Amino acid sequence: MTGLSLVLATALGTLVEQRSDVAAAAAALEQMQRRQVGDGMAAATTAHASPFLEGATVTVAGAGLVERVAGSVIQSGGKILSTQLDVPNAPARAGSVTMIASCEVDQPQLQQILYDLEAGMPLLVVDQLAVQAAVAGGRPGTEKLQVRLAVSGQWRGAK
Repeated sequence: MTGLSLVLATALGTLVEQRSDVAAAAAALEQMQRRQVGDGMAAATTAHASPFLEGATVTVAGAGLVERVAGSVIQSGGKILSTQLDVPNAPARAGSVTMIASCEVDQPQLQQILYDLEAGMPLLVVDQLAVQAAVAGGRPGTEKLQVRLAVSGQWRGAK
């Protein structure tokens, strides 16, 4: 009887350990799936793997930059308030395209947006970031942040 109890206790211990391992693996899988959904925009832009802004003209490349930044903000649940495109004529900055976006986002989404922009393709750099708490108009903790982003990328010119 003692031998049977010992075997049963060992089997139950192994079963509990395996269940714990399965729960940990399920949690890790869920976290990876959330990260994959959050990185959806970065993954989509990484597919073509060009580090440069695409477009036949610098204006088209700039429109692509605006679309990329706005898409990241909207995908994260934010709202674009305004955008401004800066295409310099100076030869020293030829090929550099910068845009400024004003938007409203929740605090947790801001990190996701920044990661999405800087980790994906084309290679983009957040040159400036200004964050201001929005005027409280609702429940505590529901205020959006007013964010102003200056984002730049390189356009290599017409092919």
